[in-house]
Amino acid sequence: MLLKFTKMHGLGNDFVVIDAISQHITITPEIAKKLGDRHFGVGCDQILVVEPPSQPNIDFRYRIFNNDGTEVGQCGNGARCFAKFVHGRKLTGKNNILVETASGVIELKLQSDQTVEVNMGLPLLDPKDIPFIAEQHKILYEISTENLKLLISAVSIGNPHAVLRVDDVCSASVQSLGHTIGNHSLFPKQANVGFMQVVNSHEINLRVYERGVGETLACGSGACAAVVAGQLQGLLESPVTVNLTGGSLTIEWLGDGHPVIMTGPASSVYQGQINV
Repeated sequence: MLLKFTKMHGLGNDFVVIDAISQHITITPEIAKKLGDRHFGVGCDQILVVEPPSQPNIDFRYRIFNNDGTEVGQCGNGARCFAKFVHGRKLTGKNNILVETASGVIELKLQSDQTVEVNMGLPLLDPKDIPFIAEQHKILYEISTENLKLLISAVSIGNPHAVLRVDDVCSASVQSLGHTIGNHSLFPKQANVGFMQVVNSHEINLRVYERGVGETLACGSGACAAVVAGQLQGLLESPVTVNLTGGSLTIEWLGDGHPVIMTGPASSVYQGQINV
């Protein structure tokens, strides 16, 4: 069958967005992997699927697949694209949208300047909730590789993140360390790995190695995780500008018991169809 799709990006983190409400299609890991392949498919970091909600008080269900076919619980850049997509396709007339994900319900707000504010929910810090293997919560954990001992923060923003502070993101070993830390045995479900350079108390530079994808130009949940980690270490104060390779996000977190709020842009690239 011919599947209609829209190619979108949030700061260069690119997505294939599927309307599974108007189209009768179930996206499987196999279909997602085909769509995500940059040589034989459309090509993207993640596939976003718009589905009807399972609860009457929610507007949509939001599913996310990495380009290797694995399904994940959250994607901040994707959430902003999701909001612009459903509004632009007139699937809703609301500017405030409630969306159910595998990690819980999130709230998306379309702003007058065409940016999107996303309530990413409460950050999870208890090791068992991340998940991360540790006896108790700490702000920093020591993690050993073959020849290094590193201090990382571990936090879940709908998916597990490791945050490593570096002096300079340009010279950071993102590919090798990202793969090693992200697949470490202490993260039973793997992790996204953020490399954070503190510019000042309200600004950081960040590169993120995402599980199932590799380094991306931007990672919204990774930006949130880095800000939470930085604030817990006393390095940052809300709000924080996060400079990623593809552009900047604004992250706000008022501390324990408060959700993380992310604001940034989302853009459509083109529409097309592919035979699946």
